Amino acid sequence: MLFNLYRHGVKQPRNPWSDGPENITQCPIQPGTNFTYEVIFSSEEGTLWWHAHSDWTRATVYGAIVILPAAGTTYPFATPDAQETVILGSWFKGDVMEIIEEGLSTGGDPNISDAFTINGQPGDLYSCSNETTYRWMVDYGKTYLLRVINAVMNEEQFFAIANHNLTVVAQDAAYIKPITTSYIMITPGQTMDILVTANQPPSHYYMASHPFMDGTGVSHNNSTTTAIVQYNGNYSTPSTTPFPTLPLEADDTAADNFTKQIRALASKEHPIDVPLKIHSRIYMTIAINERICANSSCKGPNGNALSASLNNVSFVIPSVDVLQAYYRGNNGVYRTSFPNKPPNTYNYTGDVGNNTIYPNFGTRVRMIKYGEGVEIIFQGTNVIAPENHPMHLHGFSFYLVGTGSGNFNHTTSPKTYNLVDPPEVNTIAIPKNGWATIRFKADNPGVWFMHCHLERHSSWGMDTVLIVRNGKTKETKIRPPPAYMPPCSKS
Repeated sequence: MLFNLYRHGVKQPRNPWSDGPENITQCPIQPGTNFTYEVIFSSEEGTLWWHAHSDWTRATVYGAIVILPAAGTTYPFATPDAQETVILGSWFKGDVMEIIEEGLSTGGDPNISDAFTINGQPGDLYSCSNETTYRWMVDYGKTYLLRVINAVMNEEQFFAIANHNLTVVAQDAAYIKPITTSYIMITPGQTMDILVTANQPPSHYYMASHPFMDGTGVSHNNSTTTAIVQYNGNYSTPSTTPFPTLPLEADDTAADNFTKQIRALASKEHPIDVPLKIHSRIYMTIAINERICANSSCKGPNGNALSASLNNVSFVIPSVDVLQAYYRGNNGVYRTSFPNKPPNTYNYTGDVGNNTIYPNFGTRVRMIKYGEGVEIIFQGTNVIAPENHPMHLHGFSFYLVGTGSGNFNHTTSPKTYNLVDPPEVNTIAIPKNGWATIRFKADNPGVWFMHCHLERHSSWGMDTVLIVRNGKTKETKIRPPPAYMPPCSKS
């Protein structure tokens, strides 16, 4: 099997060679060979994760990255008594590579997962042995730092612990103003650091997670995964274990109420630097589309194949990696014509016409000058199947300065921006039939993948590449490539 590895949320300053996405920054690592990644940390502090970045291999190849406070510093909250990591995942009975290959070859929706997992175990609501349910052992009175990672393939998740408050203190390895809540909504790709105090009568309590899915008619796994929070000590095992109250899976109000509370800590010790002067602005529509099949022979809508796009461009992964083509000046691998606005203006979140259903296909990238202030406005659309989309950008953290429902208004919507304490993240949920605006400074030269973190959408083409040009000094240019890079199928 061919695969690459990616450290999700690690910015890799000037070092795209070790970023990892297949045929974007490197070609696949061939069976029987090896490749050494050089991982460069910068401002990250908290929880991130690593995963495979070749087709759907991340379904089973992933793990946590924990970056502790630097020596001589501490957390911006009372030091917890202990820590625990929880990774939410997907489990398939079938071979995940065969599942996506069949989906792409037939044009239909790939099979949904058969279960969700907590730390690799589906829990006792599935037809599995209770003995394999993950158990988190806690001591009464102690406060724990719970590091939650959503590695699920195709569903955003609600998560809660019965009878216990969750105090969220960080997201995507950046501190936030503490939020105390009974549940969280976390998208694939996101991480959250949560303080949990074991202050309930010693017993067993369910930890549970199930999907948030507000798309109409969108196939998804609607099951619930569980684990047990088990207090140490001598007590009788309860006859019934308390279960958390999770929002209904289509409860977009619950999802919005949680995400809108998130604000950067923005303290003297943990400052933020939101770009106020914007040099490059991109207004980007997000859509599920169709690709016409001869004789209506595919298994998607209307006998066509399912596809997806950004600004009506469905991204085609090239056979050689974009980074080497850019660095060496090789022509014919990509085009620098990714549009900075939708090619067709329409009522994005209302009635849509046929001219929005069928995208253009190609490897089209966006060029950005080093040091520019960049603003990207993601616009959800009503094309085919509207739903939330978790968008992720490699090589950067960015500030989520605004979000709203309906169509973005270029006059009034910017007046609602939060430029004081917006969260600094690497993955955001674009609301169904709504918009979200991010800002960042283009101070990391390289080739950086941007894509939906719902894996099937990325496979259908909901991706693009941002190429940040070199600056004028050695310290603002891409580092030279390592002596060995995995060879491509074509050179």
